[in-house]
Amino acid sequence: MMTPGQLHRLRRLLCSLQDSTRDALVAARRRPARHFAKVAAVTSADTIYAIDRVSEAAITAWFDRHWPAAEWPVQVVMEGIEDDDTPLTFPRGTPVNRTLLKVILDPIDGTRGIMYDKRSAWALAGAAPQRGARTHTGDIFVAAMSELPTSKHAVADQFSAVRGSGLVAERIDLATGQRKRWRPRPSQARDFDHGFASFARFFPEGKAWLSTLEENLWKQLGVFGRNGGQLVFDDQYISTGGQLCELIVGHDRMVADIRPIAFERLGLSGALACHPYDICTALLLREAGGVIEDPLGRPLRAPLDTTTPVSWIAWANPHLARLVRPVLRRLLAQGGM
Repeated sequence: MMTPGQLHRLRRLLCSLQDSTRDALVAARRRPARHFAKVAAVTSADTIYAIDRVSEAAITAWFDRHWPAAEWPVQVVMEGIEDDDTPLTFPRGTPVNRTLLKVILDPIDGTRGIMYDKRSAWALAGAAPQRGARTHTGDIFVAAMSELPTSKHAVADQFSAVRGSGLVAERIDLATGQRKRWRPRPSQARDFDHGFASFARFFPEGKAWLSTLEENLWKQLGVFGRNGGQLVFDDQYISTGGQLCELIVGHDRMVADIRPIAFERLGLSGALACHPYDICTALLLREAGGVIEDPLGRPLRAPLDTTTPVSWIAWANPHLARLVRPVLRRLLAQGGM
């Protein structure tokens, strides 16, 4: 059991880790002939691009230098370096059953946007007590996510939290390193009129099925076509961390990523979906006052691995969740029709 002081120390460590990731990415961008969009590898979880390799090297170096491994032996779960046969632990080589913590990371969530300098990506991290294969997303008690900005950004945001202690938000001046606390607030809207609410459908696979489900949801809620239509706006931010940020800061009212359900209904195996490392910062939205759960209204309980597909739905506030939840459940029970 950690003391409150230890928990916040862990929170600050995760933030420091992500600071190093951001700094490594910014430095790499300054070098000539950086081909960030080149495919470096294809894994069972996702495609690894050249830009991902920059962050992976920064993370392992940071753990070697800065993690208090003697005090808190840790297993690190991360796409690209995590190997089922040889888990990554610190101190190096520590058996998993002798570690105290499991930290799951997504070094760059939103690779496709940032590698073209199109939109910010996010570094994600969640820490949980080590329970072996039984450790799941609901066990995460400290989380942090940090903006990985495009080249034209002057500031970058960072969010972190200890469960039950509220959200910590800081805005970082990229030129000076100065940090300023601020207080984001999710939308308190009671409906979806003239607001952003989206279903993730980033790729061709499953797009038609998801679009049909979404259209039927808005029809059931009486939004579709009312007053000439165009009442709900869509934002396909290819980053789970980015989607959570948009909810936390009050830009979006709902985001649903149920691609695994669509792929199962359509018989699409191997299609890219959200994984536990993508959603490891769900705690931050809850600490800000939002709601996040699985499509049946249950807490997220995905194992902390790199391959399990995860479906989730998030709302800016409990009222919107109560409005949509029963309608969406009914539609899913009917096959989305």
